[in-house]
Amino acid sequence: MVIDPDESLLAAARTVLAVASAGANHRPLSEDWSFLAEAEARGYFTPTEDAVLRIRYANYLAAREALASVLELLEPVCGRNPACWREQLPALAITLAAADMLANGSRAAIALAAPSRLLRKKLDEPEPSYGIPAKTFARLYRSGTAPRRLARLYEALTWWRENRGEFGVIGGVAEYGAILELLDNSETRIEISGQLLLRDRLRYRWFSFRRRNHSAWKKSVFELFRFSGSIIADLNQPGIKPPGQPKRMSAELRLAVLKHARAGDIFITRHDDALSNLFLPGFWPHAALFLGADAEDPESCYFLEAKKDGVRRRLAEETLGVDAIVILRPPLELPRIQEAIARGLTHEGKLYDFTFDFRTSHRLACTEVIYRSYHQCGPIEFELREVGGRLCLTAEELITQALAQRFEVVLACGIGSAPLLSGRQAELALLSSRAGI
Repeated sequence: MVIDPDESLLAAARTVLAVASAGANHRPLSEDWSFLAEAEARGYFTPTEDAVLRIRYANYLAAREALASVLELLEPVCGRNPACWREQLPALAITLAAADMLANGSRAAIALAAPSRLLRKKLDEPEPSYGIPAKTFARLYRSGTAPRRLARLYEALTWWRENRGEFGVIGGVAEYGAILELLDNSETRIEISGQLLLRDRLRYRWFSFRRRNHSAWKKSVFELFRFSGSIIADLNQPGIKPPGQPKRMSAELRLAVLKHARAGDIFITRHDDALSNLFLPGFWPHAALFLGADAEDPESCYFLEAKKDGVRRRLAEETLGVDAIVILRPPLELPRIQEAIARGLTHEGKLYDFTFDFRTSHRLACTEVIYRSYHQCGPIEFELREVGGRLCLTAEELITQALAQRFEVVLACGIGSAPLLSGRQAELALLSSRAGI
């Protein structure tokens, strides 16, 4: 189908005007960023700060994508020299407005993020739930300091200003008139000189060099942890249980446990003979978020759980195929519980984080699912602790901080002689397991 050029130009003009009227190209950069200083001092973004940052950045990237689509359509139409530009005044005006907004937005984003290693790393993380691919800031930084592209834009803007009067002939069309007004009112001007271009490009080159080397190092470390972690996850400690002995959580016990559970409960679990127990502090090594029963199949209960194959919904028989369980219930009303579950589900499908670095959110360890679901949900606050040089929240530390915030110990199973304990007896059983009694 052949598209009428006039209609395509009008559609492009409306796209640029829509971005401009919403302020979307600068919105993530003009709002309050006071939490950035707090995050820098802390060394990481909290889940709440992370979500705010992601929403703003996703809006910004969506606006950039809309403007970039206009440039892709109209740059070939405009040509590359004044002789061509004079023949394509509407297309040139729309292209310049889109390019000017893109360039100024890039400069503002670079000015905000370039000085902050913490923010740069966060913006380069992928976040599928917000449609953000990996390394977006690196690509933005590269395009925002591209000398040839900036020089062409400066040349075209200079020609526009020198020949502004010629554009009066297109002002009678409402959309074109609004585009001309955008250009007239553009407060930011692209500064251009060989020295400035060289300075900005050298800064990008240095940033790119450090990022590539750090990225290569991180990939090597991650692969090492992934390889060793995958092996350890499948190994058992010799001598702890007789070969072939089943888990202490039988099918009957699982059903009894689930009768006490509510959606939003935190299940802390343990395999007695898991080799990974040797590398984790305390008695309790693992956690999962209970999602409740399937509305279409009430007999099927699901958990959101991070294991070596990633963050996935898992049936109860998989998550509860363990030797011991404690259920913790947050002191929250139902709407807050539902909010926490919704937060947790935004991370479904992510890879497992074998490095246990909770400062990043594109890969998650088991307790990080709980941390990112419940941190700052109502009055609940979890604080990351440094373990082995990494900021994280072990299952034992999760229990400590949860109990300090009045989480209820609903049930304990597989601790001591009694198969299932509730209420005060469950609390005492939990305390005894952690005290080594």
